[in-house]
Amino acid sequence: MFAETGKRDCRKTLMNGKPSPKTGLARIRRAFFYSLNGLRFAVSSEPAFREEICLFVVLLVVLYFMPISITFKTVLFFANTLVLIVELLNSAIESIVDMASPEYHVLAEKAKDLGSAAVLISLVLVIVLWGSAIWFVLMNRGSG
Repeated sequence: MFAETGKRDCRKTLMNGKPSPKTGLARIRRAFFYSLNGLRFAVSSEPAFREEICLFVVLLVVLYFMPISITFKTVLFFANTLVLIVELLNSAIESIVDMASPEYHVLAEKAKDLGSAAVLISLVLVIVLWGSAIWFVLMNRGSG
C-alpha cells in the first residue's frame, strides 16, 4: 500500500515539490497564459517596451498605406516585430542579472550592455529598412 501511494504522489508532484509538467493541450494552454502574463508584465513595468509598442502600432498603420510591394511590407513588419522580441529578451536578461547580482559587478554590467546592444542593432535595422522604403517611395513618385 505504501509503494502504491508513493507512485500516485510521484505522478502529482516531482521530488523538488513542483507539480508534474503538463502535456498536450494543457501544456499549450498553460504556456499561452504564461506568455500573456509576460506581455502584461512588460507593458506594465518596462517603459522601453511601451514606447516600442507605440512605435510598432504607428508604423503598422503607416505600413498599411505605404505604396510598396507586399514582400517589402512583410520585411518591414518582421523587422518591427524583431525589435519587440529583442526588447523582451533584453528585459528578461536584465531581470535575471538583477536577481543574481543585486550589487554592482562588471559581468552584470556586461550582460546588460550586451542585451542593450542587441536592442540597438534591431532598431538600426528598422531605421535602415524604413529609410530604404521611404527612399523607394520618393524615387518612384518622381518618376511615375
